[in-house]
Amino acid sequence: AGGYVVVSSVSWPLPEGGAAADELHSSPTEEALPALLEEAGGLWKQSYPASAYREDAALGSGPAARRSGQGAAPSRMFSYRREGGGAPGRAGTARFLARYNTWGFVATRAAQGKIQGMPYGNCLLLSDGPVNNSTGIPFFYVTPKDNTVADLLKNPVASLTLPEADGNFCRKNVIDPEDPRCARLTLTGQMVTVPPEEVEFAKQAMFSRHPVVRKWPRSYEWFFMKMNIEHIWLQSWYGEVSAIAVEE
Repeated sequence: AGGYVVVSSVSWPLPEGGAAADELHSSPTEEALPALLEEAGGLWKQSYPASAYREDAALGSGPAARRSGQGAAPSRMFSYRREGGGAPGRAGTARFLARYNTWGFVATRAAQGKIQGMPYGNCLLLSDGPVNNSTGIPFFYVTPKDNTVADLLKNPVASLTLPEADGNFCRKNVIDPEDPRCARLTLTGQMVTVPPEEVEFAKQAMFSRHPVVRKWPRSYEWFFMKMNIEHIWLQSWYGEVSAIAVEE
């Protein structure tokens, strides 16, 4: 996909014993591991899901075929995340998630009933523009009868989380959606009604990505909202949450 930072796993065979193995197992930080493994003579290999080997073995192609003649696999393997290609760094990943996610989790401060003042979350469809015109600005097609929208009309401050689980990377690499390596982008800012001069663009953005919404019952008084983004946070690794400038 254009503009995405390609992220994948690579694996090294671990040494079975000796000083290199002792140093590897005693290393306190993740950053030390790649260098230690490389010095131990390990080869970088592309990691594939187990299903890929099963499916391709009968065809004589794919990872199963490429592994033929390489000898027995090491008894222990260590997987490590690698980045490269595409748009640079975390900002590229953030732009990809904003572009290709079709829904997100919106958190507001409840303005209703017994939970007034408490956090309230809901999943909403979204689009940052028509298929050929990504803007990075999330647009929504909403009804005032939705509790989330009622909250926003009283207090527009909200956060929007976009999970990488909505795409194919985590599934293809057999990464659980809750695994920190399955990235998530959180946008915070003000949710506002789309002004009249932008309504036509909002229609193109939502209807091109979600044609079914055209058929939603008109009695629910649907209208368009968008988020004016103030802060961007990306988590794409264990314990690591990175702030990204809105300008990027």
